[in-house]
Amino acid sequence: MKLTVLGGCGAWPAAGQACSGYVVEHEGFRVLIDPGYATLPRLLTSMRADEVDAVLVSHGHPDHCADLNPLLRARVLGDAPVPPLPVYAPPGALDAVLALDKARMLAGGFTVHDLAPGVPYELGPFRLDAFDLPHHVPNAGLRLSGGGRVLAYTGDTGPAAELVALAKDADLLVAEATYPERVPEEDAPYLSSARDAGRTAAAAGVSRLLLTHLWPDTPAGPALASAAESYTGPLAVASAGVTVDLRA
Repeated sequence: MKLTVLGGCGAWPAAGQACSGYVVEHEGFRVLIDPGYATLPRLLTSMRADEVDAVLVSHGHPDHCADLNPLLRARVLGDAPVPPLPVYAPPGALDAVLALDKARMLAGGFTVHDLAPGVPYELGPFRLDAFDLPHHVPNAGLRLSGGGRVLAYTGDTGPAAELVALAKDADLLVAEATYPERVPEEDAPYLSSARDAGRTAAAAGVSRLLLTHLWPDTPAGPALASAAESYTGPLAVASAGVTVDLRA
C-alpha cells in the first residue's frame, strides 16, 4: 500500500499548494481521499481522471471535496466512456458540490454511497471502516486495510475517544493538525492541534504519523515539535509530492 499526498493545506490552498488530497494505491487499485481545492491538477500529473477507482470524502467542506466536481467533469466529458465512479461520504456531504452542475451533465458518472460507522465496505483490495468524529459538519474518520497494512485518516475532528480505535496499530495515521499547540476555544470541540495528533498517535501505537490540514503558510517546525512531545515515532507534515510506502 502506498500513499501520495496531493495537498495538505487547511481552509484554502497556499500559493503553489493544494488543500487536502491523498491517493492510496494497492494492487493497482487507486483510491482518492478528499479531493480538496487544487488537488485535481496535481492528480493529473501522475494519472488520468479515468484511472481513479473510488473516491472517499471525509466531510462536505469544500477544502475536502471541491475538486470532485472537475474530476467528474474530466471523466464524463472526456472522449472515452468510463464506468460510474463510486464515491463514499457521510450522508448529504456531497449535496453542495454535486449541485454545481445540472444533474444531466454528470448523469451516470458517479454513484454515491453513504458511510455509516460499524459497517465495513469493500473497495477492490481494501476494507474500509468509517468512524463518526466531531466537526462543524458530519465527519467520517477513515480506516483502510489491505495487504496486511492499515492507513487511518481523521478528516477534521475535535477530541473523541473514537480516534484511538480509528488509529489503533495503524501503519500510518494521517491526522488533522490545524494549529501547532492549541485550538482556539470556539473551535476546540471541532478541530485538533499537532499536540493532539501526537497524543492520539502515541495512545494508538501507530507506526508513523503524518500531520495535515495545517493553516496555510504555517511553518512545519512548531507543529512537528508539538507532536513530538508525545509521539516518538517517524513524523512528517503532509505536503504535495510526499509519498509513504506502508510496506517499508
